[in-house]
Amino acid sequence: MVITFIKTILQRLYPYGECRVGKAVYLTFDDGPIPEVTPGVLDILARYGVKATFFMVGENIDKHPDVFRRVLEEGHTVANHSYNHIKGFRYTTSAYLANVSKCQDAIERHGGQTRLFRPPYGRTFWWQRRALVERGYRIILWDVLTRDYNPRRTPEEMLSQVKRETRPGSIINFHDSLKSNERMLKVLPRVIEWLQKEGYEIKAL
Repeated sequence: MVITFIKTILQRLYPYGECRVGKAVYLTFDDGPIPEVTPGVLDILARYGVKATFFMVGENIDKHPDVFRRVLEEGHTVANHSYNHIKGFRYTTSAYLANVSKCQDAIERHGGQTRLFRPPYGRTFWWQRRALVERGYRIILWDVLTRDYNPRRTPEEMLSQVKRETRPGSIINFHDSLKSNERMLKVLPRVIEWLQKEGYEIKAL
């Protein structure tokens, strides 16, 4: 109840962003694509027959187009996470929008399409989000943040958090990055197995 209350307050403080969608559950991965981690995520998703959403950094797309194309070929959703993983608080609106557009160009240049955007760190001014919405972007946040990038977090702690906080419509946030590599890849199969056992439908956005 306390968690739900806090998230409701955050939604009011930071409008123009979705934390839950519909009745399914959505696995999302930020910061890729990178060859050290993303293929491992794809292998796990394929093993369980699950589709997910990858919020990608444009710079990584340009560096690793083969990994990007594999995500597309396996039927997952690709989405915009800015070109250089920047914090909106440090940029003017015009500069921030330009960085998002640069990522959009990278996605489309390599064969993808999306109007989904997730601000890195979730850190933007509300007027930056409004400007993005006015340009046709759908801003996707999360309501279950695994913090898999934290070296002090164990797979057991992440799994317990997912079990405690997941609801119909939940958007679960993972990272296919070097910081989260081993911890995330260890817990991901356990999360999927638990979600399926509980009867959740797992979908891509």
